Amino acid sequence: MPSPTIGRRAYPVPLLLVTVLAAGCATTRPGVPTGPAPTPPGVWATAEQPASTPSSAGPTVPAPTSAAPATSARADLRHVFPVRAGNVDYHPTHSGYPGTDIFADCGEPVVAVTDGKILEVSRVDRFDKRGPLGPYNGGLSVALLGDDGVRYYGSHLSEIAGGVDAGVRVRAGQKLGEVGRTGNANNVCHLHFGISPPCTGKDGWWIRRGVVWPARYLDSWRRGGNRAPATEVTTWQRKHGCPKAP
Repeated sequence: MPSPTIGRRAYPVPLLLVTVLAAGCATTRPGVPTGPAPTPPGVWATAEQPASTPSSAGPTVPAPTSAAPATSARADLRHVFPVRAGNVDYHPTHSGYPGTDIFADCGEPVVAVTDGKILEVSRVDRFDKRGPLGPYNGGLSVALLGDDGVRYYGSHLSEIAGGVDAGVRVRAGQKLGEVGRTGNANNVCHLHFGISPPCTGKDGWWIRRGVVWPARYLDSWRRGGNRAPATEVTTWQRKHGCPKAP
């Protein structure tokens, strides 16, 4: 559902960053320059959505995944920007771990970055400020395993599209949900976007939230390019494996 504010409302990103830095899904660090993405920090301080947790209210439902590292993307595999909106912005850095917060009006469509299969869907917001930071920060979220072997994760959604369930095939540009502020979004409408490998049997929120910096790929996709993260994700996994803890 496109927002009526598109074309009229501009996002003052520096001001939003100050707001978001107050807690949780922070977007940048004071003093960090723009440009090439920095080396991922050795200690991750914040988190996103958890691994599957049983709940009668609607659990995160995982689909079977492959433990094999991501492979090079097919030459014909298309990648698209994950938010379909005219009024959108993001920052090349993020607080504590690799990821990107994409700012857009609540309700703007969140779409599949590429062709692939839905891995997990969380339709219930379990975040509680009194609880542990990390496991439930993402609120409503969707994880997609692209046909390039890369997992693409989006969280803080306001809703998830009907029929988007674990195991379902989707195409690049297909609507998965809508931008929101669930979880630890600090009441700011945005999509947390993370890129990582799937890790069967060892997975957790500390991997799913993102392990490589997305901005260089987002820059390409926003311009209509097709830069693919599979090689970088494969390299990261060969070096780090599947960490069992943050």
